[in-house]
Amino acid sequence: MLVRTPPRLIRRTPVSRLGTRAGVLLQRLALLALALAAWQLGSLHAPSFVLPSPARVWHAWLGLVATPSFAADLGITLGRIGAGLAFAALVGLPLGLLLGASPRLGRFFEPVLTVTNTVSSAIWAIFALIWFGLSNWTTIFVVFMTAMPLILTNVWQGTRTVSAEHLELARTFRMPRHKVLTKIYLPTILPAFFSGARLALGFGARVVLVAESLGASSGIGYRLRQAADLVQTDQVFAWTLTLVALMIGLETLVLKPAERRLFAWKKAAQP
Repeated sequence: MLVRTPPRLIRRTPVSRLGTRAGVLLQRLALLALALAAWQLGSLHAPSFVLPSPARVWHAWLGLVATPSFAADLGITLGRIGAGLAFAALVGLPLGLLLGASPRLGRFFEPVLTVTNTVSSAIWAIFALIWFGLSNWTTIFVVFMTAMPLILTNVWQGTRTVSAEHLELARTFRMPRHKVLTKIYLPTILPAFFSGARLALGFGARVVLVAESLGASSGIGYRLRQAADLVQTDQVFAWTLTLVALMIGLETLVLKPAERRLFAWKKAAQP
């Protein structure tokens, strides 16, 4: 007679985790090398104004860094993204909590959220240009209107994971509504909020270029439009890669470590 023994849990040692990270890093470096090789090969068969070579883009980037306006444009664009995301979080987080905690409010506002999600960022940019003209508020408004529905929806969906037992206990002990929101709903939806914020950051980085190219006289989007008008494709690539690198760095060095630190208790609580 065969006796089945339960599978043993294998704990990953620091060495095994280091090996896994090294393997992932090597895979990503290989992918980057492959992309650069394909880019270089394509540039050999296309005019430089269509597809400049990596070396040409690198020299263009060095030239941009040497200009006094480079750091200022970076700071302006990042500031606009940050302001738009901050306003989106200030509105999306509490509103998502309210809609999730009150099914009646959720049903009432759901059509409004659906309409907001269907409007393109380019349309918001046109409206913002009409309302605010060439100003920082044009770009901030576009980032806000793109990011806020994402954060709100994620928080709203996160409220559905709130434990019914906890809510029943709160009703039994007659806990005030504001304490139910802050003590039960808020800790539960924080992971969903972080997921929405990371998603909003990616979308915000994209739409800020559209908004700045249409309604700003500074920033990366404005410089991209200038370079495109002058057919300086190498500078277009240089500015684009700069913003991509900044967003990847912010995601990797700030958001992910913060998320791991804030929600380490969830992994510790898992069997």
